[in-house]
Amino acid sequence: MPEPRLPEPPTLGSRTSVREDTRAFAVDTAAFAAAFSGALRRAGLAGTPDRAAWLVEALRLIPPRTRSELYWASRAVFVTSHDQLPVFDALFDTVFGGAIDVSDSRGDPNAPSADTVRRRAAADWRPPAPPSGAPANGPTPPALPGSGDGADDRETTDAVLLASSREERLHETAFTALDADELARIRRLAAALALATPLRPGRRPQRSPRSRDRLDLRRTVRAARRTGGDAVRLLHSEPRPRPRRLVVLCDVSASMEPYTEVFLSFMQAAVVTSHAEAFVFATRLTRLTRQLAVRDPDRGLERAGAGARDWAGGTRLADGIRSFIDEYGRRGIARGAIVVIVSDGWAQDDPAEIGRQMARLTRLAHRIVWVNPRKAQPGYQPLVGGMAAALPYCDAFVSGHSFAALRELVAVIAEERTHY
Repeated sequence: MPEPRLPEPPTLGSRTSVREDTRAFAVDTAAFAAAFSGALRRAGLAGTPDRAAWLVEALRLIPPRTRSELYWASRAVFVTSHDQLPVFDALFDTVFGGAIDVSDSRGDPNAPSADTVRRRAAADWRPPAPPSGAPANGPTPPALPGSGDGADDRETTDAVLLASSREERLHETAFTALDADELARIRRLAAALALATPLRPGRRPQRSPRSRDRLDLRRTVRAARRTGGDAVRLLHSEPRPRPRRLVVLCDVSASMEPYTEVFLSFMQAAVVTSHAEAFVFATRLTRLTRQLAVRDPDRGLERAGAGARDWAGGTRLADGIRSFIDEYGRRGIARGAIVVIVSDGWAQDDPAEIGRQMARLTRLAHRIVWVNPRKAQPGYQPLVGGMAAALPYCDAFVSGHSFAALRELVAVIAEERTHY
């Protein structure tokens, strides 16, 4: 990766143009990102470990030529809320120096002051070593916002900040609050999710080093041929583990219409990556496994729309579960599987009938995960008849109302059953 070359900035008040300074500034971006990320964490700025890798990628895509560009690129990666600005600005000012206006009045008044952050940073910061061949006494990074001209590059740096902030908001924003373009981006993200289910003992055996496992008579006799027919060593075997089947039943009635497209993309990812079985139901049950077995999200959605004819209708929850069990579940699809039901529980069926069908499904499935986007609403309680009747038979209850909640659902699907 080519090293970014940063010209030394002019001092404050100087009329020298940044472009006229040709002295090089060499920096090891990986070492800088790791050291700066660690200093931010020690200063009290929480963040995920992968943000250091994001900063390396950002500096690779847009090599900073001014200290202002370095500041905004780092801020776009590490700062996710207004309350974090005092800590970040104080640390950046301590590490790089320069004329930055650190205002303690921004953000939470209970946050650590700029002086506190500077003292922590001065004690903890260890600058990365320059790469081999770089001058040891090279110029310092360019000045912070306001100390250089930076006018020609303002649109680029602002675009980096806005893109990162928009991506953060998309992950946390509910699907109902997204516009058409944002919803299309979330659908593409949902279609790229990789799902994994817990393992179960399979039918095919594999060799086992444990003597307490089943004796593999066939392999033992075969090995005895090499020792003149004497079985000097007993070989054992155990079932080869295999992933449990994943089954997704999605409610496509009118009350679930704001979430239907995203969950169909999620189902498509499950079919493509985990060989899952996909069903939708409103007034009747429809199997869409074959229609969703394509990698193009738009084409999969188009085929799914043509395969199901009761979109945005009423909800027959008990009939949908009964049809699944009678036509597919008892034939083996649901036996020992992870069954995910996506529905808000608003159904026209008798709650007692919903409870009976859920009890039947419990006897077949390994785990039942219920996804209700209404769960994320403030003050929500599962008091609706259908939801209240089904909840006692569920092993997990998640919201799935945003992309972050979808990733939580992926983690829940991969969990093993904890009670029996």
